[in-house]
Amino acid sequence: MQKIIVVDYGSQYNHLIARRIRELHVKSELWANRDVANRIKNDPDVVGVVLSGGPNSVYEKDAPSVDLSLFELGIPILGICYGMQLMVHLLGGVILASKEREYGRQTLRLDKPSAPLFQNTASEFPVFMSHGDRVEVLGDWFEADASSQNCPYAAIHHRLLPLYAIQFHPEVVHTQFGNVILANFLELCGCRRDWKMESIVQTEVDRIQAAVGETDRVLLGLSGGVDSSVAALLLHKAIGTRLTCMFIDHGLLRSDEVAEVMSELTRHFRLNVVVVDASNRFLEALKGVVDPERKRKLIGEHFIRVFAEEAAKLGHFRFLAQGTLYTDIIESGTQSAQTIKSHHNVGGLPKDMPFELVEPLKTLFKDEVRRLGEELGMPSHLVWRQPFPGPGLAIRIIGEVTKERIRIVQASDKILRDEFAKAGLHKTVWQYFTVLTNSRTVGVMGDGRTYDETIAIRAVTSVDGMTADWARVPYDVLDAVSRRIVNEVKGVNRIVYDITSKPPATIEWE
Repeated sequence: MQKIIVVDYGSQYNHLIARRIRELHVKSELWANRDVANRIKNDPDVVGVVLSGGPNSVYEKDAPSVDLSLFELGIPILGICYGMQLMVHLLGGVILASKEREYGRQTLRLDKPSAPLFQNTASEFPVFMSHGDRVEVLGDWFEADASSQNCPYAAIHHRLLPLYAIQFHPEVVHTQFGNVILANFLELCGCRRDWKMESIVQTEVDRIQAAVGETDRVLLGLSGGVDSSVAALLLHKAIGTRLTCMFIDHGLLRSDEVAEVMSELTRHFRLNVVVVDASNRFLEALKGVVDPERKRKLIGEHFIRVFAEEAAKLGHFRFLAQGTLYTDIIESGTQSAQTIKSHHNVGGLPKDMPFELVEPLKTLFKDEVRRLGEELGMPSHLVWRQPFPGPGLAIRIIGEVTKERIRIVQASDKILRDEFAKAGLHKTVWQYFTVLTNSRTVGVMGDGRTYDETIAIRAVTSVDGMTADWARVPYDVLDAVSRRIVNEVKGVNRIVYDITSKPPATIEWE
């Protein structure tokens, strides 16, 4: 299948470039900026490249770069922000720090309306800029297509080669005609626009069958969430009864979740599911642990250990399947981006585990996984189930995890879910949960002084979890949630609401 490669230079918007291209029905992948030219030479599916933005200056020592041979491959290349400056820098131009930096919305003026990147756009329109450097000298081989107030070369193209570059970010919503510009680039690449769910299903089924073979068995760690459930259905379609799902109850699930999940999965999917109660083991492992990264890695490691022990009782399994998503891999760090947090699917696997990994969703974003679930026939109420982290409530309890602290989070979260359902917010808010903040405050109950826990409510709107905004929940709903938690959950006397977007925060608190 044809694909566009987005080369990662560390911009916070890199994943958005890949997403926008996928929304235009073309497969895209985010690659680290290492050995790109040689990798593309060996991959006939690559029909175009995007050099992304990034925080560095191209003239700095050890600034991330790319091999010059990339520009000799004959495939269209689009440079965005840092990618534009890198392209010009490597091909004879000059990049300097700009005296008048541009951040936020600016007006782009087309100098050449016939430029292929700008077909079906206006002669002037707002774009999103984020740069402190700019192209000062184009060199002999580039021509200007557009400018802004402080950037004379806001868009350019090469005279002979299929190289195009823009100083602004077409992938963000603040740029008008951003998708049009990306679509024009895809036209220049000759893309077929065949990245669609029906084709993805068959592609992934074929890939699973090729990896697993005709006789080997697969063990899937089933959490009951959207990701692992869709992975289970896809694997079942590919290998049938050679899939065994193991549901590990680590004692860190939401209230009544074990019974609910098992009922849903066995009734709708008819999967072979083995339930293992390992709650005491996980609680013992987490005893005294307060560091969030250590929690995540301990939980991931013990998951694998339990799988190995229980799998030995069920016979030989060569493969372990996980519902790892593309967002998990990106957030766990690339060579160009700092690790935000380790995901248990990515960062917690012991080196000596006795399985080979199968990750059928690792190239997909969250919304794509939901659409894949619908394509596979998954019921709507399961497809749109809100995300739940693999480490469970352990990362919604700041500080040490104990049975008493799990009780508080479970009870408060159940009230939150109940009130959101009554208000119809469960259909519009992407994710919502309560957090035990590890902060005790003074309160008054029944004319007596209390010194109890503070619960934070987190509710966000999002598409794929890579970015999110805090949900504008009606005050009367928050009031009902607050009153009920304080009255019904022993040990809590204060409720706060988290109004931080992602970035700068993450969705989960740990």
